[in-house]
Amino acid sequence: MNTKPFNSGLSENAVVITRVADRQWHALDDDLVVGRGHAAHRPDGRLFVSIDAWHDAVFDRLAEAMPAELPAPLYTVVDEADAELTAGWRRAGFAIRRREWEYVVPTDPRVTGLDAVLPPPGVTIVPAGEADESLLRAVDRAIRDEVEAAVGWQSMPAEVIAGPEGDTVVDPSKYAVAAAPDGYLGLIRVVTVNRPRIGLVAVRAGEQRRGIARALLAEALGTLHRCGFAAAWTEVQESNQAASALFEGIGARPVGSNLELVR
Repeated sequence: MNTKPFNSGLSENAVVITRVADRQWHALDDDLVVGRGHAAHRPDGRLFVSIDAWHDAVFDRLAEAMPAELPAPLYTVVDEADAELTAGWRRAGFAIRRREWEYVVPTDPRVTGLDAVLPPPGVTIVPAGEADESLLRAVDRAIRDEVEAAVGWQSMPAEVIAGPEGDTVVDPSKYAVAAAPDGYLGLIRVVTVNRPRIGLVAVRAGEQRRGIARALLAEALGTLHRCGFAAAWTEVQESNQAASALFEGIGARPVGSNLELVR
């Protein structure tokens, strides 16, 4: 364990920054935990850090101690509306790398205009839970390879669900797919915890601009609407104009934004 005291003014005793486990730190003030830091790798290999602290001085001390013991580059994600937290990371030497918009997406087909949308000829939409798992994993891998070779998978939404041993299809039952006779052409993943979230909608590079993404959205949003959900949520990188146009074209509206920062 590494401990580094400093006089924070929080009490008569010095605050001590302690590495309590692998990639976990506590800030202690007279044995009281007044801050926590954590680091974790995303499936794409990048190392993300987070800090939860009650005082700016504690935040700054954790933000100084953690990078000293971690390999660069380091990343973090903050709600852009949280100006105080953003300022704290900026003080620690982090710079804004990209902005990601959060959209609320209506599900009613009369609002989205997707009630009459059909997939292109030769393509069928397989509902969530009915996809062939081996074909699903094949199209997921192919799409990720295409994105990585083009703009890089790091350009995709910052929130990534971790899976065992790099498995990127976390729960096959959450995916609907676009199927052709020789394989799958696209997929959409919707996860419902507290609210439905569209975590991914993607189509093979050679099959784009045929209406497959709209057909996948029609299936997923229609299912949510029949289950009683009035809206879903999703995130889109600011520079991804095609995705923004796709969602805004069905009535989605931005309700907030996240910033990804890097040091």
